[in-house]
Amino acid sequence: MGFFKNIFSKEKKETLDRGLEKSKRSVFEKISRAVAGKSKVDDDVLDDLEEAFITSDVGTDTTLKIIDRIQKRVARDKYVTASELNDLLCDEISDMLASSGDDSAAPDFSVPSGHKPHVIMVVGVNGVGKTTTIGKLAAHFKRAGNKVMLGAADTFRAAAVEQLDIWGQRAGVPVVKQKMGSDPASVAFDTLQSAKANDVDVVIIDTAGRLHNKKGLMDELTKIRNVMQKIVPEAPHEVLLVLDGSTGQNAFEQAKQFVAATQVNELAITKLDGTAKGGVVIGISDQFNIPVKYIGLGEGIDDLQVFNKQEFVRSLFGKGSK
Repeated sequence: MGFFKNIFSKEKKETLDRGLEKSKRSVFEKISRAVAGKSKVDDDVLDDLEEAFITSDVGTDTTLKIIDRIQKRVARDKYVTASELNDLLCDEISDMLASSGDDSAAPDFSVPSGHKPHVIMVVGVNGVGKTTTIGKLAAHFKRAGNKVMLGAADTFRAAAVEQLDIWGQRAGVPVVKQKMGSDPASVAFDTLQSAKANDVDVVIIDTAGRLHNKKGLMDELTKIRNVMQKIVPEAPHEVLLVLDGSTGQNAFEQAKQFVAATQVNELAITKLDGTAKGGVVIGISDQFNIPVKYIGLGEGIDDLQVFNKQEFVRSLFGKGSK
C-alpha cells in the first residue's frame, strides 16, 4: 500500500528515532568526518564514506553499491555539495533497497485474506530474540482483531517452551505444546490441526534455534514444513528469520546458514536499540534480497515495528518523515 509512509505516525517515528539513536550517532559522526571542510563530494569524500559504511556494519558488497550509486549521481549532476550528501544518501539507499523493501507492505499487523489459518514459521538461532518476537507478533496480531495460536516446536530446549508459554499468557493466546524432546513436526501438526478446528486466523510456529549441524537443521525444518502441508497445503505462508542486529556481521553468517537450510522469505532484525550496528539492516536486506518485515527497537510490545525502508533510512541519517 503506497500510503504507508504518509500514515507513519509521530509515535512510531519517535520510537524509531529513539531506537536507532546509537546507530545514528555512529553513522553521523563518521559521515561528518568524511565531509569536514569539504565544499563538494569528491574522491576523498567517497573514500571516507566507504570506510564509514563498512565500519558501520553495512557490509563490503553493499557499501560498494552505495558508493557506485553516489559516484554516478555526482557525475550526472556535475556538482553535489557536502551539505546535500545526507539527502542524496537517503534517496539512493532507499531506492537501492526497493527490490527487497516494503513499498507494498501493510502498515499494520493485518494478514492476507483468502486462506485460513495464515501460517508463519519462525527460525533463528538461540538468543536472537526469537521467542520475544513471536510473543510481540502474537499480541499485535490479536490487537488487530485476529484469532491467534502459537506452536512450541522448539522441543530441544526446555526453556524455549516455557518462555513461549509465558508470552502466550501475556498476549492472551493459546500455546500448543508437548513434553521436552517430542518430535517438533508433531507439535506443528497438532497446532495446525487445532487451529483449523478452532477457526484460527494466524498460527505462529517456533522452531529449534540450534541443531548439531546444518544438514540436521535443514532436515528438521523440511520435515516440519512437509507435515504442516498435510493440514494446510500451502503452509508455511511465511518463513520469518529472526536476526540479532547487535551482532553485526555475525548476523550475515546466520542469514547464510538459514537461507541455505530453508525457504526464508522475510526477516525480523531485533535489538537495534542497544547497538550502533543498525547499518546491518541495509546490508542484509540488500545482500539476501529478502524483505526486512519487522524491526525490534526495545523490550516493549510496541517496540516491534513493521519495517518501512524510507523511514528507517531517514531516521538513520537524522531526517524527519517525508
